[in-house]
Amino acid sequence: MYDLYIKPYADKIFKKMTKKEKDTLQIINDKITEIRGNPNHEYKYLHTPLQGFNRAHIKRNFVLIFKIIHSEQKVEIWAYEHHDIVYKGNWLNQ
Repeated sequence: MYDLYIKPYADKIFKKMTKKEKDTLQIINDKITEIRGNPNHEYKYLHTPLQGFNRAHIKRNFVLIFKIIHSEQKVEIWAYEHHDIVYKGNWLNQ
C-alpha cells in the first residue's frame, strides 16, 4: 500500500467536514484506501493545465483530485471540491 500525503488545501476541507459531514468523509476515506491499495488504477487522468493529476468522483457532484508518485510509492491528495469549482485549479497555488 502506498503512503498518503494530504496537501494543506485538502486537509483544511477535510477538517471542516469532520464537524458536519462525517458520512461523506467516510466515503472519501474508503476511496483513498482503494486508491492506495491499487495504485495502478483506472481513474481518469486530467488534461492541461491539470496534467499529472487524477480524479475520482465522490457522491456524484464532488471530485477528489490526487496524484500518484510511483517512484516514491506515495499518493498525494490535493483537493476535494464541487466539480464546477475544482477544475478551475485555484487549489494549485495553495
